[in-house]
Amino acid sequence: MLATLTAVDIINMLAALLTIVLGLMGWLAPRWTMDQLDMRAGPTNMAYTEVSAASGCVFVGLGAGALIINEPLGWLIVGFAYGGAAIGRITSIFRDNAASRQSWTFFGCEAVLAAWLVLANI
Repeated sequence: MLATLTAVDIINMLAALLTIVLGLMGWLAPRWTMDQLDMRAGPTNMAYTEVSAASGCVFVGLGAGALIINEPLGWLIVGFAYGGAAIGRITSIFRDNAASRQSWTFFGCEAVLAAWLVLANI
């Protein structure tokens, strides 16, 4: 099987593994993740469950699903998810006056992953 992998296959798989690793960080280390994202919990600990779910296991599921399916449609769905994240982030950068080096970096990473996964697999 490894001999038949193309460059597209390898990059797709690396994107999925990156997605899973980032998801694992959000899921298993929500406090650390929130510190990195400059987020704070409110009067309840709901923020931790939200980070574990939305910034964690959703990405674990996306990456793992794409790896398991290993079909263009699976990779497209991950690309659309990153595209949605990029749109949400750029909207917030301008709407909420949230421009920072970190927010632009995250946007750039999301946009690049979205562009690759969609354009390489459409």
